[in-house]
This record gives sequence, C-alpha cells and structure tokens, in this order.
Amino acid sequence: MVTLTTQGLSVTLGTRTVVNDMSLSLEPGRLIGIIGPNGAGKSTLVRALLGLIPYRGNIALDGAEITGLHRSRIARELAYLPQGQTLHWPLAVERLVGLGRLPHLAPMSRISATDQAIIDRAMERADIAHLRGRIATELSGGERARVLLARALAVEARGLIVDEPLASLDPGHQIDVMELLRGEARTGALVVTILHDLTMAARYCDRLLLMDRGRLVAQGAPLEVLSEVNLRSVYGVRARIDGSEAAPLVVPTERIAPEETV
Repeated sequence: MVTLTTQGLSVTLGTRTVVNDMSLSLEPGRLIGIIGPNGAGKSTLVRALLGLIPYRGNIALDGAEITGLHRSRIARELAYLPQGQTLHWPLAVERLVGLGRLPHLAPMSRISATDQAIIDRAMERADIAHLRGRIATELSGGERARVLLARALAVEARGLIVDEPLASLDPGHQIDVMELLRGEARTGALVVTILHDLTMAARYCDRLLLMDRGRLVAQGAPLEVLSEVNLRSVYGVRARIDGSEAAPLVVPTERIAPEETV
C-alpha cells in the first residue's frame, strides 16, 4: 500500500497562487475524488503531488519527502493519466500501452513474457484488446482515452492518479471506468481521480475533496460534501440531490446570481 501526505502545500504559477496551503492525507483502499469548478486548482494539485511542478510545503510518499526520491521510483509507485493528452506518434495501440512498463525496464531491455501478460491484462480491463493492432492516432477520442488509461494500468503501480478520465467517453464506458477505478481501490491501491460529473462522484467515490480558488473547502463522504450549501457557494448552482443509497443523483438545475451564493 502507498500513501501520500501534504503539509502546507502551495503552488504559484506566474503571479497567481493556484493551490493554497493544503494539508492532506491520501490513503489507499478508497476511491478519492477531487471536484471543483474550472480553475479551482485540481489539476495543479495532482501535478504537485507527483513532483512534476515546483511547490512550497511538504509532500511525502510513504513518509519520504518526494523531492528526495528518484523519478523512476515515483513513476513505479504512482501511475498518472493527465487530462487531454495528445498523441503525436502513430504507434500501434499495443505498443503504446506497453510504454506503461518503461518504469520497470532497464535501459535497452525488452518486454518480457511477464510484461506482455501485464499489457494484455491492462488492455482487457480498459476494453481495448480488440484495438491492439490499430494505430492510436487514428482512433476516436473515447478510444484514445481508454488506450491511455490502459497504459496507466500497465504500470501496475500501487497508486493511480487520473485527471478527468470520463472526458470523451460514452455513458457505458464512463460506468466501466468508474467501476474499474473503484475496483482498483478495493484491491488496496491508492486511487485519486479528478471528476466534473457530480453524480458519478457521488455514486462511486468513497471520499471527496472539494476545491475552490485553490483551497480545500470541504472533504468527506460524497453526500456530505455535495450539499446544497456547497453547490451554491462553490459552483453557483441549485441542484436536484437524491441521496438514495443505491444510486445517488446530483443534477445541477439552474445557475444562481452571485449575490445568492453567500
């Protein structure tokens, strides 16, 4: 199992503080969702957690400050799927997914039978095995999204951080991906995902972190975080909230005037 903790984490991009004084403990075994409006700092937060951008404060991976860890160890421990990733090279899908094994390979080494079995399993889990021979740049947006998810799964890291994994996916594959992420968490992995679909967040996540203007404004069980007050003050919307235990529903119904958000 792997854990990520922060103390006083802040990130400044240009002259703007995008993440402001966040202290978190992210533990395995639960699907953790990060939500918030556009510009809240969600993607910047996860990039900082991975040590990809400069930050102030402390970030620890299994108790070790992340700045003191070699990038190869971080890559083996935490698989990352960024949002909106562009494919530049016309690689076959199977080869692209195989890039997920790079953190485990020595320089100039080849894919082993064990690696190949892991690649095959990742493609099956992401429902892209039938695309293995296709050129990735020729796929639809949704197909590419699932291929890139398979690449992250092929790392077989103890932690998985995915940024907006539902973008471009049809409803069926959205459900598949959320089931997959929840299943990963149930195996004891640390799984963190950024989401905009509040109903999916309510139904599948065990814990939500709600960000607004760089700050953590609420965290906890989904239906506690997705309250009428929080949706009004953070998103500026009214919503239909159905707290059914089997299938919660959170549907924004109207935008409200700024003076009504306070």
